[in-house]
Amino acid sequence: MDIQSKRVYDPVEKEDGVRVLVDRVWPRGLSKEKLKADLWLKDVAPSTTLRKWFNHDRSRWENFKSRYFTELDAKPERVNQLHELATKERVTLLFSARDNQCNQAVALREYLQSSAE
Repeated sequence: MDIQSKRVYDPVEKEDGVRVLVDRVWPRGLSKEKLKADLWLKDVAPSTTLRKWFNHDRSRWENFKSRYFTELDAKPERVNQLHELATKERVTLLFSARDNQCNQAVALREYLQSSAE
């Protein structure tokens, strides 16, 4: 599976493949034309409660991932949809968080890769 993550504010590249926005809310200041997302899977994003609890606090990262993975376990249809896309072509998970290493797209990529094994 070829899955990468990328900030929504980074330039669109041909190598992105299928661009999937995985934020629950639309990124501030971006039009649909500028973002160029092929899909917006807001229901695969962390719940509002979990997102607010995490608040991009790196000390909560491992606990956040564990809770988020539990939420993803309850959404097999979305997980399967992403698996299927990623077996056909590259999937770029788009996120708006400032932190490039501790965000839902990075966690989702980890989840998808580990659940495909």
